[in-house]
Amino acid sequence: MSANDSPSGQQTETPATSAAYDSAFLKACRREPVPHTPVWLMRQAGRSLPEYLKVREGIPMLESCMRPELVTEITLQPVRRHNVDAAIYFSDIVVPLKAIGIDLDIKPGVGPVVAEPIRRREDLDRLRPLTPDDVAYVTEAIGMLTGELGATPLIGFAGAPFTLASYLVEGGPSRNHEHTKALMYGDPQLWADLLDRLADITAAFLKVQIEAGASAVQLFDSWVGALAPADYRRSVMPASEKVFRAVEEYGVPRIHFGVGTGELLGAMGEAGADVVGVDWRVPLDEAARRVGPGKALQGNLDPAVLFSTPEAVEAKTSEVLDAAAGLEGHVFNLGHGVLPTTDPDALTRLVEYVHTRTAR
Repeated sequence: MSANDSPSGQQTETPATSAAYDSAFLKACRREPVPHTPVWLMRQAGRSLPEYLKVREGIPMLESCMRPELVTEITLQPVRRHNVDAAIYFSDIVVPLKAIGIDLDIKPGVGPVVAEPIRRREDLDRLRPLTPDDVAYVTEAIGMLTGELGATPLIGFAGAPFTLASYLVEGGPSRNHEHTKALMYGDPQLWADLLDRLADITAAFLKVQIEAGASAVQLFDSWVGALAPADYRRSVMPASEKVFRAVEEYGVPRIHFGVGTGELLGAMGEAGADVVGVDWRVPLDEAARRVGPGKALQGNLDPAVLFSTPEAVEAKTSEVLDAAAGLEGHVFNLGHGVLPTTDPDALTRLVEYVHTRTAR
């Protein structure tokens, strides 16, 4: 397939011809010199913004992800307010599962809840391949967004196979992942087949976003920090590798992020990411040692710091920037998502401080 052709036959931009190609964010992902350290924030579009709460009022989460005009507005809100260096597509990691017919819902205060958990081989039949037509609203929304964003990059994203599997097997969020681990250890072939199917679905979802105009993609493995390194390498890494290989040909930066993954950073980098996201538990200079050369890093201010004084926020931000001083490439971010009750003004000040402090 030509880099200029999508499966539908429509012409798409190549990464090198995108208006966002020379942005600070994409340069940092490519480990090139930047005019300042670029900033974006996980969950920058969401409950911390009053304008988000206003437009989402009375609209269920999954429905809001399927309305292109609403997705466009929500995605743009933090770009307008905070002057971040990249937008991230507003969606949820379970959207592709919903799109292929899995009976699930996002319950306020709980998270994704699956009506019938997947725990037997016959349950795999419910995981059919994802097609672009299943998520036509994504293509439409990204087309609208790239027109609005211009030279500001748009990050597409998806949930990683392990995290999607944990929701499907547990039936919802889990503290201990007991059903997930029981399946992984007790029936390794069924587990491998489950993750392989999820890898195909995830890759297809990322391809839709890239072909519609996303400049980079992030794979969220939110729960993989629950695993020991040996279990990650044996039972999870092959599926994540498959996802990253599937989108390699597009030439867009691939980011890999998980929570509590300090012991997994090296392996997560090996899985195929160009940029490894780091939570706040490991300093970036130490994270660079664990990941090894040839990767940019993303992170990693503790989101809770933003509830402190402006002086304390600046001091902790400086610690992150100092630890990142010797990195090949650095994208400033939080070590996890923006907390819902964060003061939006604190986020705006954070972005401005990083830009000013790192101006070249």
